[in-house]
Amino acid sequence: MANENIKKVVVAYSGGLDTSVILSWVKEHYNCEVIACCVDVGQGSELKNLNEKAKRTGASKSYIVDAKEEFVTDYIFPAMKAEALYEDRYYLGTALARPVIAKKIADVVKKEKADAVCHGATGKGNDQVRFELAFKALIPNVEIIAPWRQWEIRSREDAINYAKKRNIPVPVTKSKPYSSDANLWHVSYEGGILEDLGKGYDESMFKMTVSPQKAPNKPTYINIDFERGIPVAVNGKKLKPVELITKLNEIAGANGIGRIDIIENRLVGMKSRGVYESPAAMVLYAAHKELESIIIDRDTLHFKQSLAPKYAEISYYGLWFSPLREALDAFTNSTQKYVAGTIKLKLYKGNITPVSRIAKNSLYSQKLATFEEDEIYNHKDAQGFINLWGLPTKMQAVLRK
Repeated sequence: MANENIKKVVVAYSGGLDTSVILSWVKEHYNCEVIACCVDVGQGSELKNLNEKAKRTGASKSYIVDAKEEFVTDYIFPAMKAEALYEDRYYLGTALARPVIAKKIADVVKKEKADAVCHGATGKGNDQVRFELAFKALIPNVEIIAPWRQWEIRSREDAINYAKKRNIPVPVTKSKPYSSDANLWHVSYEGGILEDLGKGYDESMFKMTVSPQKAPNKPTYINIDFERGIPVAVNGKKLKPVELITKLNEIAGANGIGRIDIIENRLVGMKSRGVYESPAAMVLYAAHKELESIIIDRDTLHFKQSLAPKYAEISYYGLWFSPLREALDAFTNSTQKYVAGTIKLKLYKGNITPVSRIAKNSLYSQKLATFEEDEIYNHKDAQGFINLWGLPTKMQAVLRK
């Protein structure tokens, strides 16, 4: 039975079939005012005429909040500086978008003094956790409504029938044989035909990349400049954060870079297949890693690398607004103080190859590393070092014959 104390609800809205039905369902089920809120994290054309569509579907108000720059600076760049990859391969495109979307929706909830917030995530996926943990952190006293865990709709056909009965405008698009979600950092594809692990995918599915076979037959060279671990320029041209990501998506995507096909472990306990396009992410992670390799000292770098999986895990698990993530950011930022310089990469048919590494604060010394004669390193010093380093090994062998 619906909570009679709920008079106003803010709904996370995208304009698609599910959230269009949700707007009507919430209004009907709770007999309340409904406000739609869409957060722009780089969906592009999906946002066209969204306000009008929401109001036709029953919303009293509709917000479109531009969060693209905040998404890049406060979510993407921190994860990139940490070199966070979930299960070594996933660049967290959806996981990083959900907390900024939730934050902006929470702002609207506060502004409108709403009694509840509603999301359209299903009961099987990770997003329900990400949204709700963010809401619990940001608006802890506001009720959360999750229709997929309450209503009788179980399929796309059910949703279409529900919409038609109530004259809800249904998007007139050809039904895709998979589910996709797009933002500045990636496009994800899952479900439908992709659930069969014995089958590949159709080339026409991809939006941001060409196949390596169709990429140019000549390599593309790019220079990426960093300051304190943050990318600031491409090929010598200073770019704002959103422009930089967009530019790298275009360049890398045109060279067949950024496709990932993985089986990942969802937080709720099942394995699922995800196919992703992350061209800018793949290039930036590669460049940033090369720059760190010449600037950060060995022990700090190794410890930082050991924390990267944890950073990715808490992001994937919906714990962005947590003391641990903030603590990891504090450590990561301290390691980025001298991470400035230029990395040149060769992009060729899906491959990324470092060409040059230039940094004023580099710890690499050609004079020290050379196999030629030098005046810094005394080879005889190595004997004492090895004797002391190997003393525990030697004593164990002697005393435990």
